[in-house]
Amino acid sequence: MTTIEKVETFLVPPRWLFVRVQTSDGLVGWGEPVVEGRAETVRTAVEQLAEGLVGSDATRIEDTWQVMTKGTFYRGGPVLSSAVAGIDQALWDLAGKRLGVPVHTLLGGHVRDRIRVYAWVGGDDPAEVAEQVSARIESGLTAVKMNASGRMSRLATVRELDGVVERVARAREVLGDDRDIALDMHGRFTAANARRLLPALEPMRPFFVEEPVTPENSHLLRGVVESTSIPIATGERLYNRQDFLPVLQAGVAVVQPDLSHAGGISEVRRIASLAETFDVALAPHCPLGPISLAASLQVGFASPNHLIQEQSIGIHYNTGADVLDYVVDRSVFDFADGWIHRLTGPGLGIEVDEDAVREADRSPHGWRSPVWRHPDGSFAEW
Repeated sequence: MTTIEKVETFLVPPRWLFVRVQTSDGLVGWGEPVVEGRAETVRTAVEQLAEGLVGSDATRIEDTWQVMTKGTFYRGGPVLSSAVAGIDQALWDLAGKRLGVPVHTLLGGHVRDRIRVYAWVGGDDPAEVAEQVSARIESGLTAVKMNASGRMSRLATVRELDGVVERVARAREVLGDDRDIALDMHGRFTAANARRLLPALEPMRPFFVEEPVTPENSHLLRGVVESTSIPIATGERLYNRQDFLPVLQAGVAVVQPDLSHAGGISEVRRIASLAETFDVALAPHCPLGPISLAASLQVGFASPNHLIQEQSIGIHYNTGADVLDYVVDRSVFDFADGWIHRLTGPGLGIEVDEDAVREADRSPHGWRSPVWRHPDGSFAEW
């Protein structure tokens, strides 16, 4: 029996947490368990889970997932789900490496040869948006996503709403009709604001509009969906199949589980299958590091309803480090033509630069989400 021998975690810039799982036969698997802004908390959760992992059979991925998610009376939530996600990624990485095949082969084999990717651009100033979109086009990308707004009033002013429309219009002008623009509302809008704004955006034909309301207000999504012809996406702050069922029933067009939050490869694969029964596309959330991106791609290559993949290579908030800084062969993530071609290496398909990871962990980050406030001093959604 191949057993888990050691579990280590590494806090690495700009805001990530990696986990390294070593087995009794000397193999090493990597995962990325993190809640942005709560990385140290997730690290503690991984360490607690590791108490029950060391000495267990490394090949029993599903049984391990069941025990990690259900082995205590209190379950769920972003911290535990993210800790589980990273360990699950590492176990799948190990399984692929042991058999000498990529994870997507273990999931039933690839259904596509390449995956379309998109990148984030700004969203605060029309000129800035146009400039950043142009830069992404020059890098070879054919799709981008931008913030709809910064801080948004509970009932938006005409200027706030028109400003969103103007910025999206500028992006569409640069992109033309053959490229796509997605819009992230980031949960900053009330349902009322979303219903007011979405019809005005329809002439720009957004690819999708993401998280028009906060996840705790998912019961309001049906009204938002029915107010517009624009495809509605959500899911980066949902953590299991049960969370996704109500939003699928509400009529969303795209689900966006995060491979580092929603239980890892095991659970996201099941979420993808659930979404398929609603004729809904999969577009995993991934503004994170190379391990999370590789895990997302592995699921994407094996999922018939996969649409597009988010990635954060070169994004402005990767201060102090970038996705490519932690992989030995950077070419696996090349997207010069707007696509990442199928990863063929064993496991997750990447080789983590362990020396770089260990060196980065010597100066662990303490990244925190910003806190925004309305003009009256009350809390505002970031």
